[in-house]
Amino acid sequence: MTPIELALLTWVHLIAAAIWVGGSLFIGIVFSPLLKTMTTSVEERMQIMIRVGRRFNMIAVPSLFILMGTGLYSSHQLLGKPELLLATSYGTFLITKIILVVLLIITYAVHVRIIRKDIEEKIMAKEMPLDEIQKLRKKIIILGEITVVLSIAILFFASLLDAGV
Repeated sequence: MTPIELALLTWVHLIAAAIWVGGSLFIGIVFSPLLKTMTTSVEERMQIMIRVGRRFNMIAVPSLFILMGTGLYSSHQLLGKPELLLATSYGTFLITKIILVVLLIITYAVHVRIIRKDIEEKIMAKEMPLDEIQKLRKKIIILGEITVVLSIAILFFASLLDAGV
């Protein structure tokens, strides 16, 4: 790969990471706390969060796929030599990053499964009891926190790989 191609690949990877991680951090650190000042109703907060989540997912999910694709492409030479994966710190960090990405995908899949279409519709139609909404909200918060922590950890390992450690 030429240097310009490598730079373009890295650039696309970084933009996708900025969208995924930056958006997740914004929702968790800025938007969610702001919701409490907008309404005291847990039901209304969930309705707003569902709308924001749907909108965010329209760019976040493709960004995650782009991240995985560009990441795998960038590391395909090392992945083709399994003996180097365990023999070098770079390989160990790459394996760790891949494991974290798999955990991130699992966490995200669980999140999507919990807030599936029928649950969304019940919340939006105000047909879900408040106690169920509160339980659901706690699960979503925990999954969101796990997603953010995993995303930040993945960025850390990406920086280790980029530094050639």
